[in-house]
Amino acid sequence: MSFTTLLSCDELAEHLNDQNWRVFDCRHQLSDVAYGEKSYAEGHLPGAFFLHLDRDLSGPMNGRNGRHPLPDAVLLANKLGASGVSRETQVVVYDDGDGMIAGRLWWLLRWFGHDRVALLDGGIRQWVKAGRPLTTDLPEPAATVFAVDMNLRDWVVRTEDVLANLDRNELCLVDARDPDRFRGENETLDPVGGHIPGARNRFFRDNLDAEGCFRLPAELRREFLGLLAGVEPAQAVMQCGSGVTACHNLLAMEIAGLQGAKLYAGSWSEWCADPARPVAC
Repeated sequence: MSFTTLLSCDELAEHLNDQNWRVFDCRHQLSDVAYGEKSYAEGHLPGAFFLHLDRDLSGPMNGRNGRHPLPDAVLLANKLGASGVSRETQVVVYDDGDGMIAGRLWWLLRWFGHDRVALLDGGIRQWVKAGRPLTTDLPEPAATVFAVDMNLRDWVVRTEDVLANLDRNELCLVDARDPDRFRGENETLDPVGGHIPGARNRFFRDNLDAEGCFRLPAELRREFLGLLAGVEPAQAVMQCGSGVTACHNLLAMEIAGLQGAKLYAGSWSEWCADPARPVAC
């Protein structure tokens, strides 16, 4: 059996020692880029490897491509292979931010064509709450080759496509940022406040219940269909500030059985880097 969206702490515990499973800790804070590694060193799930949002799950910034450009596929594939991930491996990802960062790795692996990847529902908080152990031991990888077909899935939308859509109105842009930032208020991460004209707002935390776990598929399906208002899921494009939390909405849509949406990887941070592009508030 493969897990492709979510799995529970109990399900992970049953497979924690399986040789063909790999777990990745993706904890990160935008305000403290050393936080994830420090937290990992203080305690992580047994067998978990660490991947850093900036170094591993993103590529270099050039001032025009947003705060978290997509990583080089070969470089990330090599890092995954060095941790023992092959095409047959079940991958599990987690963080302590309600899936905000781990969702990025979930999406990247699927973009690479690797569907055997799931997010630990509730993350490390639910793991600890359930009385499960943490460790400071570092895993010993059995390196292998994670082969990436360079014909990656056609799941990425470029700024040029979003700009052209202002006239064509063929795509439905969905912004995962909190409502304040969507309205251009309390912007602290990017130099310009507001949103892309025509975008709709779906705060990623609305996908979660009070415990930080994903809500029921039927609830997510109803809300996303209401948001899309007749637009086919395949015409939906998820975005956020830098292409990270947008993946949370993509995961929620997958849980809801709404496949085919794409990612505007550059998102707001790339869009607003050019003052010639229009801004709505």
